[in-house]
Order: sequence, then structure tokens, then C-alpha cells
Amino acid sequence: MDKLDAIFAPDSIAVLGASTQKGKVGHDIFANILYGGYQGTLYPVNPKAKSILSVKCYGSITDIPDPVDLAMIILPPRLSLNAVETCIAKGVKGVVIVSAGFKEVGGEGLEIEKKIQNMCREANIRLVGPNCLGVINPAPSVSLNASFSKRMPSAGNISFISQSGALCTAVLDFAADKGFGFSKFISIGNKADVDELDLLRYYHKDPNTDVVMIYMEELSRSAEEFISEVREMTSGINPTPVIVIKSGTSDAGAAAAASHTGSLAGSDTIYDAIFEQSGIIRCHTVNELFDYAEVLASKKVPQGDRIAIVTNAGGPGIIATDMSEHSGLKLAVFSEETIKELHKYLPPTANFHNPVDVIGDAARDRYENTLATVISDPGVDSVLIILTPQSMTDAVGTAEAIVKIARSAVKPIVCAFMGVVDVSDGVGLLQKNHVPVYQFPESAARALGALYAQTRWLSRRVLPQYNIEFDKVKGEAIINECMEKGMTVLGELEGSRLLKCYGFNVLDMEIARSSEEAVRIAESIGYPVVMKIVSSQILHKSDAGGVKVGIENSSDVVATFNMIMERARAYKPDAELDGVLVQQMAKQGKEVILGVSRHPGFGHAVMFGLGGIFVELYKDVVFRMAPMGRNVVRRMIKSIKGYPILNGFRGEPKTDIETLEKNLVSLRAMVKNHPVIKELDINPLFVHKEGEGTTVADIIIKLEPVD
Repeated sequence: MDKLDAIFAPDSIAVLGASTQKGKVGHDIFANILYGGYQGTLYPVNPKAKSILSVKCYGSITDIPDPVDLAMIILPPRLSLNAVETCIAKGVKGVVIVSAGFKEVGGEGLEIEKKIQNMCREANIRLVGPNCLGVINPAPSVSLNASFSKRMPSAGNISFISQSGALCTAVLDFAADKGFGFSKFISIGNKADVDELDLLRYYHKDPNTDVVMIYMEELSRSAEEFISEVREMTSGINPTPVIVIKSGTSDAGAAAAASHTGSLAGSDTIYDAIFEQSGIIRCHTVNELFDYAEVLASKKVPQGDRIAIVTNAGGPGIIATDMSEHSGLKLAVFSEETIKELHKYLPPTANFHNPVDVIGDAARDRYENTLATVISDPGVDSVLIILTPQSMTDAVGTAEAIVKIARSAVKPIVCAFMGVVDVSDGVGLLQKNHVPVYQFPESAARALGALYAQTRWLSRRVLPQYNIEFDKVKGEAIINECMEKGMTVLGELEGSRLLKCYGFNVLDMEIARSSEEAVRIAESIGYPVVMKIVSSQILHKSDAGGVKVGIENSSDVVATFNMIMERARAYKPDAELDGVLVQQMAKQGKEVILGVSRHPGFGHAVMFGLGGIFVELYKDVVFRMAPMGRNVVRRMIKSIKGYPILNGFRGEPKTDIETLEKNLVSLRAMVKNHPVIKELDINPLFVHKEGEGTTVADIIIKLEPVD
């Protein structure tokens, strides 16, 4: 038996803080449980009342003669602390604290929450809240509405998790209007104990939950733990689709970062990476949350991205086409047999190609025959039906025809019945029979795009991991040596030494402190060479005019040395200039950037994208978190818009993507082994032709001890 069963399906409940006064939370929660048809035994606890709503009241939970599974606490923080002590003495299995005034207000409230958290942990009792709405389980065998929402939703196959209690009441109202049912519904508030990962584990094992919806404000787990567990739940032979809406998308804090990577790695970017690696579908509005849940709950997954659109109006068909392509789908091309069959059922003025326009006077039979024909085409993976209410439109009859075909169809069918009043009966029929239906075609197309994203996740290719050896001991020695010298920013000389320990191909280089020394180094390395300013106060050398490439002779070396030093002094007069780096010229390749940024609570985020001086302008980068192996980095590389440049765009030779993958895996291993690395940029990393490897052209590393 799972410990959370005491929260979602208790045999008995005590409401501590139950009130006789209507309108108070303690009264309304007790009333909602009582009048909601709860199938267990209910006990009100209030030392000042004899009965509440004609139910005998107890002065303390310890006065109740029978066992109690769940304690609902609606009391101020200090009284809640005492109440938890009595609950532990009683032997309850679960506690939900609805009251506010705890961690969210700080001070004494925070201290009391910590005490309650520790008490419940030591007593092995699961705790929901504080500062939450409560819990709802509409299953007829439980019928529990232990919340301050009056509305008991209908039973369904979707479960909901919310960090916000107030949002829950709006979601329940919205769900009722859309005919949505829930399997489980919970608000977790401050997450003193039970959090999203606990609930995802529980929902994944729940036979009545097919889809999970989450409203998230922040994640309290480490990224690695969350990703490792959730990706197993969203994959495999029994996957549970998870959809999330995440609030608080501001990236203002990234502005103070020193590196390109740091400035691009805002907190919302990190959440994108966590969701992507976990197989979680992210949406940006509550409407989208419901739209995606509806289509995923239908449990029909397309085998590909080819969509057929059937409409009785041209404009909505065009809108659906545009949104389909924007959502990662493409219009299916019908076979000659399909087109020939459509000619049997459609008038000459119809459009027989995709999107199919059945014309405004289409009745039930025209929709039915057209749908049956296009869904049978082997080149079609999903179908979107659009109906606009015209005087001759039979919304109910058309819905009946769609339901009839959908029952036996393997391929997903979604509908857009545009309007409200005239199509309401047809919409109700579709909802009753679990055929996804939307008010507008763009919503339906986006939902199908999300469904196809689920297909891609489930069918992703898994390759064996790379076996790469690293010199961790030497790398640690290099970092310790730099830290002992007070160096917190490593340039190319020290940075390249560290990267070499992790298999990166680095260039020969040396620092010159005079023009004569620069000539000696250049002739030792061999022309052509690159020259760069070296200063811990000048991190982005190009901005200071501190980089010159392709220097061919000694006289140019002397002139370049003097020019770079002068430009650096003019750019930042107070900067300490260590000299000029003379570096072997790298052979040409495609420029990419590899980076790392350490985030409190999440650890290191690894960045990849197109590199060079325009990286912050184009922002064609992606981030990933641990765990990061071959398969994660392979999908990471393919996900940037500029991937075709690396893969032989317009006849160009393909680049060495395998070595690039190994570099990313090695980079992740490096920051795991040396967590003192706070930020890192390799920009650019030259990726050469297939089989010719990669070369580090520039590196900057910022060190900072972990708190």
C-alpha cells in the first residue's frame, strides 16, 4: 500500500479546525467532504463545539475512538504545530495543512513549518502543504472533496498537481465547462513534504490516471534526480504523458553573468531543459494545458507527422494548415486512390486535395464519407475535422458520424467545432465519447502537434554510451594550482591545460610579454599564428579589439603586439594586462559554442549552439542538465536551428558530429568532477570535416567554490 493512499483514499478523516460558522474555511471544507458523498468516516474536531452540521464533534483527535487515516488541519501556525503533535500521537497516516502563514511569510511561520516537517518525517507521516487547497478524488468508491472548492469534478482519467491553491478553483470551474473529468486533484502549496516528484510516482502507478497536468512555480528537487525518474515514467511500455505550465519566466538574473553561457542561461531556459529531458510537454497558457491533456487522454498516438484536414470553410482550413506546420506537422499528400474515392462523395466545387473543402452545405454523409476515405489513406497519420455552423450544417449528425469512425480508428481524430451556441449539442456528444474537440482550428492543430511530440519522445533512438577516459587527478591539480594563486578566471593557457585532461584538441600557445618574445614564440609554433590579449579583466577579447588572426611574419607579429596592447589600454585603462597570447592558427571549421553555467539548486547546465561573435545576437543555443550521455547530446545538437550547417547544408561536407558529441559528454563529466567551475565558454570550437575532429580556439573558465 502506498503511503499517499492515506491522502487520496482514506478510510477515515478528521478535520481539525472544523467550524460551526458558515463561510469559514474550516466549515466549508468539512461541508464539502460531508456533502460530497465521502464514502469513509468523517470526524469534526473542535473543542468549542458539540456538533458541526449535525455531526458529533470531538475536542481532540485523540478523543476519537476509532483509527484515523487522514488529518485535515485548518488552524493558525502555532495551533497547527500542536495539532500535528496530537495527530502523531493518534497514529494518523497522512496530514494536509490547508492554513497559510508558514514559509511563505518567513520568520516564525518558516520556523514552525520546519518543525512540522521534521516531526512528520520522523513519524513517517506524509504531509501535504501547508498553504494549499486540499485534495480531491472524484472516484465513486472514494468521492472525496477535502478542499475549499465547492465544485466536485466528474471522474476522469487525468490527474492534476498545482502549487497554487487559488488557481485550482479556477481550473475546476474551467474543467466543468469543458466537460473535463479528473482522477486525482491536489494542491501542494509550500511542499514541506509531498512534492511534484512524489505525486508523479504515485500517479504513474495509478491505473485510473492516463495523463498528468501540472502547474509549477518552482522545482524543489535537484534537476538530475527529477529528470532521471520522470523520463522513466514518460517512456517505456507504460508511459504516462505529463504536461506542465511553469510560471515565473523572467530571466533578469542572467544579465550579471560574465560569460556568453551565463548571460543566456536564465532560469526559464533551465526549466526548458529539465522538461525536454524528462519527456514533459510544456505549454504556456491554461487553455493549452487543457487542450493538450484532452488529446493525450484519448490514448491514440500518430505514427508520423502527416495530417489531413477536412473543413466546410476555406479560411479555417488555411488557419489550421498554418498552425499545423508551425506545430511540427506537415500536410499529408493523398494517394491517387484517395482522390479518386473523394470524387464519388464531393461536389465538383469541392477541393479534393489536402486540406479537403467539403463546401458549406455539407451534411452528415459528406463529412462521414470524406473522413472514412482520408483516414484510410496510408499516407495520413492524423485527421483534423473543422465544422463551421452554417444554416444547412448538422452539428449533431456530423458528431455522431465522427464518433462512429473514431471508435474503430487507430489514428487520432480531433475536431474544431467553431462557435458556441449552434454547435453546443455536437460538442457535448463528442466530449461524452472522448473525441477531442476544440473551439478553434489553431487549438486543435497545436494539440495534434503536442501529440506528435509525444510520439517522437516515445520512439526516440537509444544508442550505446561512449566510453571516454579522463585524467581527473591532473585536472584537479591544475584547478588547485590556479585557486592557490588566487586565479578565479582562467584564460586559454590554463583553460586549455584543463580541457586537454578531458580529451579536447587544443592548440599550441604561449604568453608573450614583449614584442621580441612574441616573435620568438611565433617562429617556434610556426606561421600563421593568432594573437590575443591576456587579461582577467577583459573576458570578451573581440570587444576590446584584442584578437587578430592569420599573422604571417615577424614584422606583423611586432606590429600586432603593440596594436593589441594599445587597444586593450584604451578599452579598459585600469585593466591589468598580462601580455599577448601567441597561438597556433586552427584549421578552418564550423564555429560552435560549448558552455557551462552553474545554477543554485540545479547544478551545471551545459550549453551548445552556433558560435562566434554573434552568439548572443542569434541565440541559437540549447541547454541540457545531468544526466547527460550520448543520446542526450545527440538530440541536443540536432535541436538547434543551425544543425543543417553541421550536417552538410547545400552540398557542404558534413562535419565531425561524433567528436562533437564526445566533447559535450566530456564537458559534462569535467564539471561533475570539478564542481568549482561556475561558468565556462569554449567559443569558438571549430568542428572540422567528418573524421577530422574538433579544435578549441578560445576558452574562458570562471571558478567559484560551491556554497
